[in-house]
Amino acid sequence: MKKLTKLTLASLIVTGFGAGEVAAATEWNVSLWGKRRAFTENVEKLAELVEQKTNGDFKLKISYGGLSKSRENLDGIAIGAFEMAQFCSFYHTAKNPTITVTELPFSRDLSLSRINEIYTEVFKHPTVVKDLARWNATLLMPTPLPQYNIVSKGDAIKQLSDFKGLRVRGPGGIMGVLGKLGAVKTGVPFSEVRQSMDSGVIDAASFAPHAHLATKSYKVGSWTTTNLNLGSANCPVVVNTDALNALKPAHKEALLGSIDEAMAYYVANYDNNTTGKYQQAIKDQGLTMVTFTPEQTAELNKLADSVREEWIKKYSKDFDAKELFAFTEKLFNQ
Repeated sequence: MKKLTKLTLASLIVTGFGAGEVAAATEWNVSLWGKRRAFTENVEKLAELVEQKTNGDFKLKISYGGLSKSRENLDGIAIGAFEMAQFCSFYHTAKNPTITVTELPFSRDLSLSRINEIYTEVFKHPTVVKDLARWNATLLMPTPLPQYNIVSKGDAIKQLSDFKGLRVRGPGGIMGVLGKLGAVKTGVPFSEVRQSMDSGVIDAASFAPHAHLATKSYKVGSWTTTNLNLGSANCPVVVNTDALNALKPAHKEALLGSIDEAMAYYVANYDNNTTGKYQQAIKDQGLTMVTFTPEQTAELNKLADSVREEWIKKYSKDFDAKELFAFTEKLFNQ
């Protein structure tokens, strides 16, 4: 009888461990930076939906800076240090040259919903897929952003020549144009933008509304542009390809099947909350609004043409840059 009891107990223990292993939730580490803000709501919503749809069996564990530096997120994805991450392509253009095509100044002020559609299509392009595959990365979803505008301190510019010598923190496409006017591209970490403006390391920052709010650049600024319309940054969310392929079918379906809903939430939240909040903040702060005239805009667009041509020439030896640009330009013009 004792022997039977011991065998039964051993059997229950083994069965218990087995059941525990089966029931263990799959958890992915997600590397972001800064703090939760409008820019990260696509990832936050995705995590919420995935956990709901899998009854907690698949979770996305989001870390704000605890896993990697923002400019090293793609490297972390490559070595499998974490399964998901967000990064901005202008942080390291040599690592992801193909997606920088979307950061070129197309001089179009499009809705966030349309930008989301454009980026999604560009991410599916074979040339882009091959480029990111070098990092064992699969582009999961975009982080669409409105057109960037500048917040700066000092005297407000009155003519384009006033950009000469202005030290600006901004992405490639915008700085390509402003650089031709004499502006100086100056890199400082996102978290140090306000401090850098206050101390004089930089004169200006070029951001979408959420980032001006997050860095509080407007607190030390004296003027802001309203219609620069030279593009924005491309900051996609990527996953480690091996990790994606290793997911259970139900988990993979929950992840990929939640993207559209997460993006719809992100766009609505940004449009309905962030943009208006920023407009009110710069009004309350009393910043001077700099609106470019049609003649100035035409000159900016002429410079933008040359920046786009230079991009094609620069990358033609690495991939069919002309074809990828034409594909992207058509999307922006539809």
